[in-house]
Amino acid sequence: MLDLKFIRENVALVKKGIKGKGEIADIDGIISLDTKRRRNLQKVEKLKHKRNMLSEKVNMLKKEKKDISKVIEQTREIGKAIKNFDEEIREIESVLAVEMDKIPNLPHDSVPAGKSPSQNVVIRAWGKMPEFDFSMSDHLEIAERLDILDFNAGNKITGRGFPLYKGMGARLERGLINFMLDIHSSKHGYKEILPPFLVGRESMRGTGQLPKLEEDMYHCEKDDFFLVPTAEVPITNMHRDEILYGGQLPINYCAYTPCFRREAGSWGKDTRGFLRVHQFNKVELVKFTLPEESYKELEVLLNDACKVLELLGIPYRVVELCTGDLSFAASKCYDIEVWSPASKKWLEASSCSNTEDFQARRMGIRFRRSSNSKPEFVHTLNGSGVATSRLMVALLENYQTDEGSVMVPDVLKKYTGFGVIKREFL
Repeated sequence: MLDLKFIRENVALVKKGIKGKGEIADIDGIISLDTKRRRNLQKVEKLKHKRNMLSEKVNMLKKEKKDISKVIEQTREIGKAIKNFDEEIREIESVLAVEMDKIPNLPHDSVPAGKSPSQNVVIRAWGKMPEFDFSMSDHLEIAERLDILDFNAGNKITGRGFPLYKGMGARLERGLINFMLDIHSSKHGYKEILPPFLVGRESMRGTGQLPKLEEDMYHCEKDDFFLVPTAEVPITNMHRDEILYGGQLPINYCAYTPCFRREAGSWGKDTRGFLRVHQFNKVELVKFTLPEESYKELEVLLNDACKVLELLGIPYRVVELCTGDLSFAASKCYDIEVWSPASKKWLEASSCSNTEDFQARRMGIRFRRSSNSKPEFVHTLNGSGVATSRLMVALLENYQTDEGSVMVPDVLKKYTGFGVIKREFL
């Protein structure tokens, strides 16, 4: 969330940032509510001061053995007025909290202006796109031929968008997850976490999924739990309502979780195979940093995610998102897209975001630079390191052979136990 004082002092800037993101928030209404709240607080303070003065008068009258009934009645009336104002203030604060939660984070000054993904900016590209001297197949055809994925079985078990991995496909998926966790924990300095896969409402609000994205989440109504849409949610909430020591920062975590998303707004988009699913696996990277270090750490996080693709030999490009394509919580975001030779498209495999102190304010995550210094809000960053669904598409298509098999990248062989994916007849 944004600081209310900052909103009061920068109304035009806040409105511009909200408009740039294509979001809607009632800033004028919030300012009006805040003005009324502060006015009432001033009235309460004056009434309390007056009540204190009357209390002193009562004590004085008692000592002088004079009648105190009129003064007592005045004190009671002031108490009733204070109570009424307090109730009104609580009501205002309740409405204010709801409206404040609707305000997105503001884009960083360096973010390119734009309304749609077509206005995103390609920053760099890596790797050589493969050329085939045979008729290539897409990932669905490859998976069916090699019997390593079964979307029909997943559909039968659960519904559309829930893939089932088989044989070498399951081992390849498991190998990818372990490979990425090992790289990030042993080479990149992230501490591995295995968090709960269900989170509470306050955790979802803390990272900015709620209230805006509730329709896109899988909700367990009886317990008011949500299936995690990303490990960013449980990991970032690990330090909710804590004050960290500045010397600890940056704190870096990596975690594997399955991710669950209803994709409520995806109707009409390409839903074939892994292009759009409701359950997928992801290794997530989360950083807690000093405010002045967060944009440097964003570049570190981005490079850590890119390194995974470089080790796997997957062509990719980095795209800086424009203002209109930023998520609700992000101030700046890079997408990493992998190459699908069959569809001749770039597919998003990772988003690396700096949320500055937006999430930290919602969750109350602060730090002290020294034992005597005033607590400040940390900056939080997150990024996929990476999601396996689109990565699986790129692996199968980029490493396919004219024999119909798929070669396994060298770095994965010790995790899979095989170097070529062929059909198993079991």
